[in-house]
Amino acid sequence: MAELVSLKEFTTQEKIGLLKELGYNSDGNFVTDKGGNVVLDRYIQQPIRLDNFLILPGSAIILDDNPVSLFSYLEEFPDVIW
Repeated sequence: MAELVSLKEFTTQEKIGLLKELGYNSDGNFVTDKGGNVVLDRYIQQPIRLDNFLILPGSAIILDDNPVSLFSYLEEFPDVIW
């Protein structure tokens, strides 16, 4: 089973380093793609803030950590909870 780690404990530089490993980046406030464009949450179409994102186990999808995004993700990918 994957180890769960809270991103809230990561420093800003650690979060940016993690994003870079996943092919993303940050402008210091928002998650950006390699071209510098702000990444939108795929479910709520809002910019994903650096201080408020999550990556679920088994995924490289970056989401805002709000209940609507989380529920929508679990609804789309029900196998992640097993």
